[in-house]
Amino acid sequence: MKTLLTFNAGSSTVKIGLFALRPGAPVRIARGMIDFHHDPLTLRVSEGEQRIEAALDARPNADLRGVLSETVAVLGRHFDLGEVAAVGHRVVHGGDRFAGPVRLDGDSIAAIDALTVLAPLHQPQSLRLIRAIGNVLPDLPQVASFDTAFHRTNDALVRRFAIPRALHDRGIKRYGFHGLSYKYIATKLARLAPETASGRVVVAHLGSGASLCGLDKGISRDTSMGFSTLDGIPMATRCGALDPGVVLHLLGQEGLALREMEDLLYHESGLLGVSGISADSRDLLESDAPEAKEAIDLFTLRITGEVARLATTLGGLDAIVFTAGVGENQPAVRAGVCERLGWFGLDLDPVANAANAVLISTAESRTAAFVIPTDEEQVIAEETVSLLEGAGK
Repeated sequence: MKTLLTFNAGSSTVKIGLFALRPGAPVRIARGMIDFHHDPLTLRVSEGEQRIEAALDARPNADLRGVLSETVAVLGRHFDLGEVAAVGHRVVHGGDRFAGPVRLDGDSIAAIDALTVLAPLHQPQSLRLIRAIGNVLPDLPQVASFDTAFHRTNDALVRRFAIPRALHDRGIKRYGFHGLSYKYIATKLARLAPETASGRVVVAHLGSGASLCGLDKGISRDTSMGFSTLDGIPMATRCGALDPGVVLHLLGQEGLALREMEDLLYHESGLLGVSGISADSRDLLESDAPEAKEAIDLFTLRITGEVARLATTLGGLDAIVFTAGVGENQPAVRAGVCERLGWFGLDLDPVANAANAVLISTAESRTAAFVIPTDEEQVIAEETVSLLEGAGK
């Protein structure tokens, strides 16, 4: 049975998927993850009820060849990697160059590398993985799927900043991210609730990185993240939308260096910065500290404001979908958002919400609310198969 490997690179983790290539769509066999903050590096893999955990000797560095070599060796002891037909990758930024998945070769890798300046937190990690796989498994075709591609349907006006046109023409515009997650949710919602999916839906992807997307008939029309993954709502350690005057003040009057500014906005802000306690919403929800409550309240306030903004682009709102780690598993966060959306006609069912049910709004609610787990690796696998089968034909 032919199989497919997928790699979903975050800023500090790599999620790994192994899929069986079966008619219709790839079917997941196993999932794994490496957390680069964990010492020693540990590969954790689950296959149904079976759990595999293996410490890795290799250290993360500019060349991930050692990490990937060990990872492949561990996987090879449990799965037949001789049947792997291809490798698919998530790449955060495709710019205006990539509107869909692409076969990776020298030219496409160079084009992805050129976009690193637009996604300095995520793009380098994807490139390291792509190059490491090219060394460890050189005979396998590799395909990249792009988070930005799903948002290419945004209107040109939505993508524009109010800056000189010459800067826009040089690529300083809104791109949007988390596109693989939104593509999965749009497809899943169409199966679960086709009538709702044919309307105006806001999806809230709430994880360590967080954003929202306005869908009209399953097509992206607007999204909270713009030029970078800093924009939009507050996140675990990222600031979200920020008055650019604050940046000018910190660089000028406060004398911060560029690297210090980058570290502040990406790693010291968000829930961590407001609370001073933790970047993890679970810790904050369990804390009695007023700063923890303020961080969660600010998080839900900004989410609600972004829902309203996206509803303006869509011309109304029929449903909201919560997804990703926080969105799928934190009833208190969902309740904080839904309560603020009561004026939209959203009536939360507290019992369903506490149970993480798929539908968490009441039958009387004018605006529906759903909880749908996302699966970016499934989209990577499907796009990889689709591209390679198309090339084969």
